[in-house]
Amino acid sequence: MSDYHIPVMLNECLEGMNIKPDGRYVDVTYGGGGHSRSILRQLNTGKLIAFDQDDEAQDNLDENENLIFINHNFQYLKNFLKFHEMIPVDAILADLGVSSHQIDTADRGFSFRFAGELDMRMNQSQELSAKELVNTYSAEELSYIFRHYGELKPARAMASAIVQAREITAINSTQQLMEVLRNFTPKHKKNKFLAQVFQALRIAVNGELKALEALLEQSAEVLAPGGRLVVMSYHSLEDRIVKNFIQTGNTDGTPEKDFYGNPIRPFKNLTRKPITASDEEIEKNPRARSAKLRIAEKIA
Repeated sequence: MSDYHIPVMLNECLEGMNIKPDGRYVDVTYGGGGHSRSILRQLNTGKLIAFDQDDEAQDNLDENENLIFINHNFQYLKNFLKFHEMIPVDAILADLGVSSHQIDTADRGFSFRFAGELDMRMNQSQELSAKELVNTYSAEELSYIFRHYGELKPARAMASAIVQAREITAINSTQQLMEVLRNFTPKHKKNKFLAQVFQALRIAVNGELKALEALLEQSAEVLAPGGRLVVMSYHSLEDRIVKNFIQTGNTDGTPEKDFYGNPIRPFKNLTRKPITASDEEIEKNPRARSAKLRIAEKIA
């Protein structure tokens, strides 16, 4: 499991979930199973339902009578919990983003550090890949993706460069994409720029922000009173959505009010500021550097 993915802020996540031996819990991103295995160790008659749309995650499954594994996107949380008669649940854990294994597998195309095909699909059975997106989307669509999902200022010019380049030859690899965008890459901030480019495409390919919004909205419906929502994000777009939802009950940050004008908040915020990894953990696992953990409790 450690070769697949090292769980970030494991103890903080488990503490935030407030696990009881007979409780019902959800891990919406099973990955290498690090968080899930630690949850299962604390259960006797309790149940854990774990989601992961990546088929490769199933290679990490252990036989455990307390585990139910769902090979689907977590945006279908409520449907599967209802099917397995697991509503309400006592805590939901979401470790968002890409696993170390996905990043380090060159032919998955998630990282600019490796030469590989532009893929980036977390669910490899879906049709849309980064290659398909880059070679078929309009300049306007590509510009929107780079601007809104990568927060890149030269988004329009980058999109135009891609459209012009693909007229000569298809852009099928990570190396080809980086070459097309070479003139936009800052000399002293190359890694940050490329990380934003790949992040933007990955979010678009996998519909990550829409899935996160669906998860958060459904969490308010499936959590028991006093249940915990524990979410770890790795970039500002995700963290902003999580923060807005916990504070207002809406992912756009617009508070709803009752008939008397009082704000309606389904959750109590247990982390005024996001929890971050210790220097010691970051030294052992550099991926933890960008992680932000927020915890909330369902109001009765």
